[in-house]
Amino acid sequence: MKIYRLHTKQNLPISKQQAWEFLSDPKNLKEITPDYMGFNILSGADRPMFAGQIIQYIVTPVLGIKTKWVTEITHVVDGSYFVDEQRFGPYSLWHHKHFIKEIDGGVEMEDIVDYKIPFGWLGQLMHPILVKPKLNEIFKYRTAKLEELFGTI
Repeated sequence: MKIYRLHTKQNLPISKQQAWEFLSDPKNLKEITPDYMGFNILSGADRPMFAGQIIQYIVTPVLGIKTKWVTEITHVVDGSYFVDEQRFGPYSLWHHKHFIKEIDGGVEMEDIVDYKIPFGWLGQLMHPILVKPKLNEIFKYRTAKLEELFGTI
């Protein structure tokens, strides 16, 4: 069983509170996700983030194939970090940690995603061809969009 990791960091010239308010609101996910992903929240984003929250989405990650994705917010430390885990969706495992830390001039946002692809050796074969490049593209878009919204350090 192969588990992959995506690890990103980004510095923004905003307060920890501003970063938390934006990142912990599930409704803002659509704004930092590429349009071609067809991201649409179906339910669960109607209140502030809490441990145990279930959020249902529709995404279109590849080839125009709509996919239902259900995540659970499993851990929350207000203002500092939260974890979302896939309960149903395209991955065999999706565990995404979001950290926010104060630094000189703003905040450092860190994402650590541990994930496993289904379909055994075929999934492993598709990882470097399709999955890893697509995830990198999505997180680069997110970085650019957050810089557009909040500026850079």
